Amino acid sequence: MNKWSRRGFIGAGVLTGGALVVGVAIRPGNAVDKLRGSVAGGEGEQLVNAWVKIDRDNTVTAIVPHCEMGQGAHTTLAQMLADELDADWAKVSVMQAPADGNYVVPDAARDFVAAWSLDAPKWLEPTYNGLFTQISKLGDVLVTGGSSSVRTTGQHTMRLAGAAARQMLVAAAAARWNVPASEIVAENSTLVHKASNKRGTYGEFAEAASQESMPQTPPLKDVSQYKLMGKGLQRLDIPAKVNGEALFGIDAQVPGQKLQYVAVKAPPVPGAKVEAINSATAKTMPGVREILNMGDFVAVVADGYWQAQMALNMVEPRYSRTEGDGLDSAKLSARFAKALDDAGDTGGTSLAAEGDAPGAFAGAAKKLEAEYKVPFVAHAAMEPINCTAWVHDGKCEIWTSTQVPLMARSAVAKALEISNDDVTVNQLYLGGAFGRRLESDYPVQAARVAKATGYPIKMIWSREEDTRQDFYRPADTSRFWGGLDGSGKPVSWNNAFTQLNGPDGSWDVSHYDVPNRSIRHAPADMHLRFGSLRSVDHSQQGFFVESFVDELAHSAGQDPFEYRRALLSKSPRHKAVLEKVAQMSGWGTPLPEGTGRGIALVKSFGTIVAEVAEVMLQDGKPRVTKVWCCADAGYVMNPDGFAAQMEGGIIYGLTTALYSGITLKDGGVEQSNFHDYRMVRMEEAPTVMVDVINGDSKVLGGAGEPSLPPLAPAVTNAIFAATGKRIRELPIAKHFT
Repeated sequence: MNKWSRRGFIGAGVLTGGALVVGVAIRPGNAVDKLRGSVAGGEGEQLVNAWVKIDRDNTVTAIVPHCEMGQGAHTTLAQMLADELDADWAKVSVMQAPADGNYVVPDAARDFVAAWSLDAPKWLEPTYNGLFTQISKLGDVLVTGGSSSVRTTGQHTMRLAGAAARQMLVAAAAARWNVPASEIVAENSTLVHKASNKRGTYGEFAEAASQESMPQTPPLKDVSQYKLMGKGLQRLDIPAKVNGEALFGIDAQVPGQKLQYVAVKAPPVPGAKVEAINSATAKTMPGVREILNMGDFVAVVADGYWQAQMALNMVEPRYSRTEGDGLDSAKLSARFAKALDDAGDTGGTSLAAEGDAPGAFAGAAKKLEAEYKVPFVAHAAMEPINCTAWVHDGKCEIWTSTQVPLMARSAVAKALEISNDDVTVNQLYLGGAFGRRLESDYPVQAARVAKATGYPIKMIWSREEDTRQDFYRPADTSRFWGGLDGSGKPVSWNNAFTQLNGPDGSWDVSHYDVPNRSIRHAPADMHLRFGSLRSVDHSQQGFFVESFVDELAHSAGQDPFEYRRALLSKSPRHKAVLEKVAQMSGWGTPLPEGTGRGIALVKSFGTIVAEVAEVMLQDGKPRVTKVWCCADAGYVMNPDGFAAQMEGGIIYGLTTALYSGITLKDGGVEQSNFHDYRMVRMEEAPTVMVDVINGDSKVLGGAGEPSLPPLAPAVTNAIFAATGKRIRELPIAKHFT
């Protein structure tokens, strides 16, 4: 962490009124007056730096650039800042950072685009930081995703900001009291000089602190000095969500204006256009104001949402033909199979290679081949897709739930042919996202309708529209060739698959001791829109890889846990997590007939997770009764919040494993709502037990996504243990109808 503090990326700018702005994104020439107005315009408020606001009543406000979508990021990031600041947690609040270019998150961009640069020599750090700040601004990198909030912005921004603000407050007190700064103690938002018995609150020194020089290398706490970090503090967003004060995107109102409601419907086959509409009946329905053919979708504007949706159901559109017409799931699966056939055991794009996997396979004492399939999966967030928009006086205002407010701003500006500065994005709570709200299609739709009507509108998608117009997790097929020596140890690992949604290393098996490895991508085209779903490619690859490891273990006649453990001699952190979850679950103890345990181990987003699922047959169908989870995220900043994220990922992963599957007919999606796109319900939810290992406090992992990938293979491996039936294609339910 000292290396991070030496990076010199904390820039400073002085504002009118004497407040100081400091942060990753602040550079000379920024519109700092605009920034001050958006985050510290209240009476008596002083902006100590870009991430901290302290007012006269001693309230410390953490200004957090990431959105809150149930993951608890607002609390944990504030917790990290407050600990370095030595703030009184009872006086800490959170403010959503404005959708402003000054709040880009270059550390997240750097982590995903050029993680290798994180180990650069310190003399290069100012260059790299300036470069990635500019890249982040050009790319609108104000993003919540990739389980990156705590491990990038929290670790490398909020902590530094808190430490820097603390030093500035101490310096201000030392100057006023005329005592050495080293003699001043800061704790619980209070500054104390014991020798003279002088004390004062942070609020009393905020304005004076804004005049102090910005420390470029603020010292950060060692783990032994943490007071708030590592504690399971209560989440700051919960009270407002309980008492109804919390505002989600769907709650948005336009001050002083009456909203009209909009329902929309896009063509069922991606790429098609709306050639014509018959709206004669819809126009006569109560409350309907306008029916618009927007070219790529139909919009009905009415006094209420239900009126708009009922009228939309009566509109008769005619769509253009596309190359996706006539494509169904069977044809798409055949396309995937052909791509893999063409690649064989040596073709495709190499992603990882060591030794001679095909040669070792040919000479192996025992050979195993397997093919696995997963379908398209929809996000199905509980809050429907929605956006409120008003276009007036050459400007556009939107209110919405989004993971990418700056990207949404740019997309809207481009669609309306106006400047980014003329678009204002008001960020609200997200009622679930899971990657769906990384897309900006819906803010653009709402803005276009608002421009066409001239008055403020609230657009809400029906569940049917949400299900059929998603950016799906891609369907995928993966083939394996595995060779074992006489003792059952794997000597060859050869793998090819059809879909790659980013170079995330989800297919990597280097933690296992296999001397000959070849992993390849054999691309196959598809016409559906696809995007990032919780854990991205790890969702598919976790199932593929850990299912095949399990098959190798059984082929070798060995226990799946012991088999994995023997292959982890060079990966002690993986091994520790695996051993802990086995201990938690009582692995190896007898089970009733018709009950089985399955185990899986996946590292994603910097976090190693092992899970054991216990499955029993109930009326001939598998029921997951218990799931044990052990995770090593380096160091867990809020154990309660972390455990909640593990539990949430497990339940989401259980839905994906058991039921989720988008199928195609005539080029369009067949599913429409929760009756044919099922969720796991409360009575089906297993007992979930979570434990953590703090393996390396200097390198943090994520929490929102890593518990999902091991779940499906743990369950299918348990089904095999209970029944002898090997599930190689998801969802599981299709095998137990």
